[in-house]
Amino acid sequence: MAGQRPSSRSRGAGNRLRPLQFIVAFGAVSMLGDFVYEGARAVVGPYLATLGAGAALVGFITGAGEAVALVLRLASGPVSDRTRRYWPLAISGYAVTMVAVPVLAAAQALWQAALATVGERFGKAVRSPARDTMLAQAGTGMGRGWAFALHEALDQSGALFGPLLVAAMVGISGYRLGFLVLAVPAALCLAVLGMLRWAVPDPGAYERAGPQVPSQAGPARPGEPAPGQPGSFSRRFWAYVAFTSLTMAGFATFGVLSYHLQVRHVVPGWQIPVIYALAMAMDALASLASGRVYDRVGLKVLLALPVLAAAVPALSFSLRPAFVWVGGVVWGAAMGVQDSTMRAAVADLVPPSRRGTGYGVFATCYGLAWLAGSTALGALYGVSLASAVAFVVVVQALALVSFAGWLARP
Repeated sequence: MAGQRPSSRSRGAGNRLRPLQFIVAFGAVSMLGDFVYEGARAVVGPYLATLGAGAALVGFITGAGEAVALVLRLASGPVSDRTRRYWPLAISGYAVTMVAVPVLAAAQALWQAALATVGERFGKAVRSPARDTMLAQAGTGMGRGWAFALHEALDQSGALFGPLLVAAMVGISGYRLGFLVLAVPAALCLAVLGMLRWAVPDPGAYERAGPQVPSQAGPARPGEPAPGQPGSFSRRFWAYVAFTSLTMAGFATFGVLSYHLQVRHVVPGWQIPVIYALAMAMDALASLASGRVYDRVGLKVLLALPVLAAAVPALSFSLRPAFVWVGGVVWGAAMGVQDSTMRAAVADLVPPSRRGTGYGVFATCYGLAWLAGSTALGALYGVSLASAVAFVVVVQALALVSFAGWLARP
């Protein structure tokens, strides 16, 4: 009947929200979180340059930040599996990030800014396996591809508006004001997260209560554990990890791209975060599309990723503003495919009892690859633009060929 409250079974015992409501509410938390840290990441490359960093160092610092955000999940993932304390891990991780970003405004030396940049990513490492496990639990009955895509789209709306606010502040008074103003959405993020914790004390009840949508990651091979069943990680999981690691080794961080725009004076400084905001808008749209496609065709949707990633440096390392803007759109589309689909695929390819560990192992492998690749890309950029572009194209071509061959296997 209209106006009836959802049953305890549909909400999961003890929870006050339906699974879809939980995903949307967590999307609001992530939206505020992205408003903060994506606003900062939009200008961290140029900011580091103003403190004396060169291209290779910017590539290393931003790559190290991404590696920390990913590699440390190898520890935080198993911790979330063993303790099942998803909420404390998620809340503490968000708290670290929400403090680290405004601290950038007070940095007086390069090492201080670098420490805050990496610290912000440390918070992401702490919270992500626990958060993604809770989202996977809530998405059991609706299709995990769509659940993660919806969360990603809401998440990236913050990544759209945060950089725009920072762009305005940079235009008015410089980078420090841009970082400082982000303290307001940071406080709101933590407040909303606390209310969501009260409303949904046990996200695991969603998975225990609801019907399951079949995995779209594909069947296990003979002798392997089936996706979602107890046992070791399957060969399909490791093949997926290998492909993702290779694509990320040839994927430029925005820190390196924005450094190029700053030092070559391709666009005015205030336009750099606007380009990043446009990329985040494209990220949201691409994540919705790829999530829906993943629920229908599985991992085949990832064939688009190496193609998009290979086009990024050819456009974004241009000296023509029009190409740079298009490069931002393509970079955002690649991030959208990666961010939404990878979390759904890991949830489908590993046993539920080891989901946090699966996220940690997966993130560690591609985080190390991203660190190595972004450092190499920054170094090659210092040699020539052509060598940087060629590096990315070759790596992505290898990723595409290997993954297409793997998918073609019977």
